Amino acid sequence: MTHGCVFIGKLRGPRTTERTTMDDLRGLATLALVVETGSFRKAAMTLGVAPQATSKTVRQLEAQLGVRLLHRTTRSLNLTEEGAQLLAQVGPALANIRTAVDELRDSKKEVGGTLRVTAPRSVGRHFVLPLVPRFMALYPELRIEFELEDRLTDSVQERVDVGFRMWSGVDRNVVARRLLDIQQWVCASPEYIQRHGRPRKWADLARHRCTGFRHATSGRVMPWEYVNEGNVTCTDLLPRFVTNDIEAELDAVLGGAGIGQIPDFVARPLVDSGRLVHLLKTHLTERIGLYIYYPQRTQMPQRTRRFIDFVIERIGQ
Repeated sequence: MTHGCVFIGKLRGPRTTERTTMDDLRGLATLALVVETGSFRKAAMTLGVAPQATSKTVRQLEAQLGVRLLHRTTRSLNLTEEGAQLLAQVGPALANIRTAVDELRDSKKEVGGTLRVTAPRSVGRHFVLPLVPRFMALYPELRIEFELEDRLTDSVQERVDVGFRMWSGVDRNVVARRLLDIQQWVCASPEYIQRHGRPRKWADLARHRCTGFRHATSGRVMPWEYVNEGNVTCTDLLPRFVTNDIEAELDAVLGGAGIGQIPDFVARPLVDSGRLVHLLKTHLTERIGLYIYYPQRTQMPQRTRRFIDFVIERIGQ
């Protein structure tokens, strides 16, 4: 906490010789949690105390430092310039303390605590959720918070321990590892083909009804991609049906609304059962993959490390 002590000394003006106390640390940790959760009430729920106690702790910290750290209104909380500067300096130290305490607790008992995992809905349902009960059976003391979210989450801001994505473009402060390749299959229902015919080459798609997927983070309808003479090519088709959910797009294709480009792990069992027809197979691309990502930590909690190893071993198979 060296940086925190130096900075507190600067804020307190003439009282630079005072040492950082446990009350200071408790106040700093409470302030960081209030900012992270966005309210005194949510911070109090996390700490298991009354909201009034949380507010009092922050006020005492402000009084001790001699500066206002938060702008408070009935509807919002915002850091003052001094508050933002303070958290920028002590935030990493607080995170290191939290990690060290978590590791100490883990070393004293079976792997426990809370593991926070996030994944897109389709990836979570098809790849991750089937593994969770098996992992939890190994570690009965463990608690998992699993969020199905298609937008790209901020792993540091939202305290994500392990995340999954279908692309590698995650924050530079995290480690991303490719688990497997994912093909995009062009598919239609037998009923659609019977009514509208079967495309024989990629250019034929322009004359067909197609579906589209809207990216949750960018808001853009994703282009279709295919291999053309050895090169991956992207093309923007004008979709008749657009959604931001892969399962909803799949339902539309199954219902005959149009031709869709569906990830292979979703489409394969339906093609095998005859409910979907796999089209234009010579144009398959494997540019997209399934990635696991996690924060760059030199001291990773045991629960996080073991979950990563567990997933890599089984999905890799």
